[in-house]
Amino acid sequence: MTQGQVLTIMKEALLVALKLALPMLLVSIVIGLVIAIFQAATQIHEQTLTFVPKAIAIALLLLFLGTWMSTVLIEFMQYLFDIMRNLEGYM
Repeated sequence: MTQGQVLTIMKEALLVALKLALPMLLVSIVIGLVIAIFQAATQIHEQTLTFVPKAIAIALLLLFLGTWMSTVLIEFMQYLFDIMRNLEGYM
């Protein structure tokens, strides 16, 4: 396996990680921003006020995007297994 192939696999792995994490991070940032504005306007600074809505939103997002996320992971694993199958001749 050449260095270029290893770098390609690493690039693909990073892209899959970003693709899977980005929706959750964006939802968490937006909810955090809305709650921060609400807390600044009302001067209510409760820790659970930021945690609970984020946890609920992330759980709902995982519920809706779970099949897509698993499909992305399965496709990446099949890609890796195809690469491993083609490496048989090197050993």
